[in-house]
Amino acid sequence: MKSASLFAALALCLTLAPLPALAHKVIASAYPAGARIEGEIGFSNGDMAVNTTISVTDPAGRVLGETVTDDAGGFTFTPTEPVEHLFRADLGAGHVAQVTLSAAEVAGILGKAAKSAAAVPAAAGAAAPAAMAATAAIDPEVIAAALRDEIRPLRQEIAAYKEKNDLQTILGGIGYIAGLFGLGFYLAARRRLMAG
Repeated sequence: MKSASLFAALALCLTLAPLPALAHKVIASAYPAGARIEGEIGFSNGDMAVNTTISVTDPAGRVLGETVTDDAGGFTFTPTEPVEHLFRADLGAGHVAQVTLSAAEVAGILGKAAKSAAAVPAAAGAAAPAAMAATAAIDPEVIAAALRDEIRPLRQEIAAYKEKNDLQTILGGIGYIAGLFGLGFYLAARRRLMAG
């Protein structure tokens, strides 16, 4: 009778135990992109924050500006001061996206940081002017924008994969614990049968 009541108490505890929430994490990133700051805000399950207002402040909380995410969860902001920029968006249901871009990175965007000039090799000879002319025809901003558009889905997939593995680890741990309880009940029942 004692084992039946113990089993019932354990079953009740497992029934009332909180289950792991199938939550998703907030993804937020900001990075220098030419003369402005670009970034994206969304969730690890792949849903992006669409048409969400982002406030931009300095470390003291002084408002530097505001921007809104586009249909893909991306945003742009043009800095005017070489100070640390804090991007914050309230995504609802307790989700808050927050990302910081350092003062050094912002100063680099504004052209206040030292830039290194690429030297043209002397051995290139007459081919160097032709190569430089071809390079000048390619707009670096266009290349950077295309590259960011290609990388964005990869970042979202990596974040979703990390979230999936976290959930798998939690569910695996719960299964392991349930298996240990089952083994314990089996051994107790077997010992009882042998004793009685």
